[in-house]
Order: sequence, then C-alpha cells, then structure tokens
Amino acid sequence: MTAKYGPWGIIAGGSDGVGAAFAHEMAARGLNVVLVARRVPVLEAFAEEIRARHGVEVRTVALDLSVPGTVASLADATSDLEIGLFVYNAGGDDTSTLFLDKDLDTHLKLIHRNCDSVLEAAYRFGGPMVARRRGGLVLVTSGAAWAGGATLATYGATKAFDLLFAEALWAEWHTSGVDVLALVLGRTDTPSMRRVFDAKGEPYGDAADPADVAKQALDHLTDGPTWIFGSQNPTGGSPFGATSRRDAVLVMSRGSSTSSASTGS
Repeated sequence: MTAKYGPWGIIAGGSDGVGAAFAHEMAARGLNVVLVARRVPVLEAFAEEIRARHGVEVRTVALDLSVPGTVASLADATSDLEIGLFVYNAGGDDTSTLFLDKDLDTHLKLIHRNCDSVLEAAYRFGGPMVARRRGGLVLVTSGAAWAGGATLATYGATKAFDLLFAEALWAEWHTSGVDVLALVLGRTDTPSMRRVFDAKGEPYGDAADPADVAKQALDHLTDGPTWIFGSQNPTGGSPFGATSRRDAVLVMSRGSSTSSASTGS
C-alpha cells in the first residue's frame, strides 16, 4: 500500500467507529496515519493505541470539520507530509428527527461537514495526488443517499452529494493513477448508531463490523467508483432498481431510524 499510495494517510473522523477501523487497517498495511477528530482526549488515546499496536507514526489534528476554515488548517498541519490516501469518514448524524425539529444551525453545520469540507479536502489533497499520479480517496457515504426519507432530509442529501462527487472524481482521476471510491454503508455498529438506538430503546439488530468495512474498502479501493458494503452486487446500482421514486421514498422513510447513524465517527 505504501508503494502504491505513499507513506501517509489521513482519516477524517478517525477516533472511533468506522474511522478507527480504517486507522487500524491502514496502519497494519504500513501507512503512517493522521487522525482527525474533535475530541482531543479520545484522539490522543487512540493515537497511542495505533502506535503501540502497529509501530507506525501517528499525527493527531483536533478539528471540527463543520467549521469553515478547518480543512485549510488540516492542510497546513500536514504540509510537510506526502499524503497518499485520504479517507473522509466524518459525517454521521446521531440525531434522527424531522427537518423542522432541528435548529437551522445544525442543518448548516451538517452541510458544511458533509459537502463543503469534503469538496475542499478533495481539492487540497487530491490535487497533489493527481500531480504525482498516485493516490487514493475514500468518501464514506450511506444508503440514505439512494432516496429521500423522513427524518433524513439534510443528512441524506449530503450523502447523495458525497456519492455523486466521488463517482465524478473517479471519472476524472482514475486514468491519472488516483483511485477514488464512494463507500456506501448501511447499518454499521458505530457509537453513532448505538446512540440512536439507545435513545429509542431499540435493539441494535444485525449491523456490519467496522473492521470488516475498512478491510473490504481497502481491498477494493481500485474497484471504484462505488462499493456497496454488504450487497450481493457491491459495484451495482441503487438497490431500489426500477422502483418508483415515490415508493423508494416511502421505503426509505420506514427505515430512516437506522440510516442517519450508519456512517461517521
């Protein structure tokens, strides 16, 4: 992996859940890692765990990617490193409520974290990859991107942005030696998912193991533009197939209690 992508990888949302699994898997494959998350104590403790278990270099950058200017700060904090792989995993929403039951600022922060910061990260870190003609970008998106659903208005829309954005970048970059993958997740056993189910007093049910998610994504990083984890046809299209848009929205609305917590740290 270091020969193909370079010596360093960044995981945005890299302190627990899917992001932590990516950090372990990337470090196990020899990459030094930059961990980006908001909570400094959790971030530093996890960095020590990665160093001790895998013997790689680890750098931590405490940032809130819902705040403007933080991606530029991340670029400054890593300007001395050759970043060969960027996993953008920050973006889960552990509050599944109706659109008007959330304050406007919460919606706007989610849009900034899942759209503005994703685009800026791809531009700032993808540009050097294309220039070097090697690199990789993974955007973790969600099954909520397939159709609109009640309580998923902003979250689902941002994840649809991530899905289409990753696919478009793959179309532009795959002939330049840069792999891009939109990783579509369903119900995944993360702290965000557990918070949603605990609040509702519901059982977790069957959920994907983040370690399996990270391993499969890295194994299939060259199989972009899209990888649907857990699907019998992981490179296929929408699971709704020829279903009408109205029926797809109704189905998504019935399952919306799990969708918003399926991705992110």
